[in-house]
Amino acid sequence: MSQQGSGADKPKNGLKRPIEVVRAELLKDPDTKKIADAVQLKLEEYVELVLKYAQDKDLEPQLTIVSDEDLRKNGVTPVTVDDAVDIVVKGVKGELPGSPPDFEASKFSESKGAAGKPSLSGETAPAGDAAPSTSPQDEAERKALMDQLKRGGGGGGRV
Repeated sequence: MSQQGSGADKPKNGLKRPIEVVRAELLKDPDTKKIADAVQLKLEEYVELVLKYAQDKDLEPQLTIVSDEDLRKNGVTPVTVDDAVDIVVKGVKGELPGSPPDFEASKFSESKGAAGKPSLSGETAPAGDAAPSTSPQDEAERKALMDQLKRGGGGGGRV
């Protein structure tokens, strides 16, 4: 005879190994330390937060919405729409703290080769041929993201 519903109020454990082992690995991992620093938490606090969500697969992250006025009262400067767009663009490019761009591992160099194209060998073109740091395509993407944020849209995805 099955007992349906007997585990309905129990959290679904997402860990396959003992929590002590996972905790010790997280505390030793240099990437965990970088992430904790990036989100401005003490390493131990961050690890416990990670373990809380790892232990309960049904637990949803909390989102608190605070008015700009309340932020200012608590000494926090609210993020402008332009700042938010810059954060999103940096996130997409992998430029946020604790998340190095994937292309670093490929040894790709942005230096221009003899044909004026990106070079994997690292050969450089004359200094006057350097490309600007932001391309028109980056600026167009930034404008599109900014327009989307101003409309309050997220491109149909759930945030």
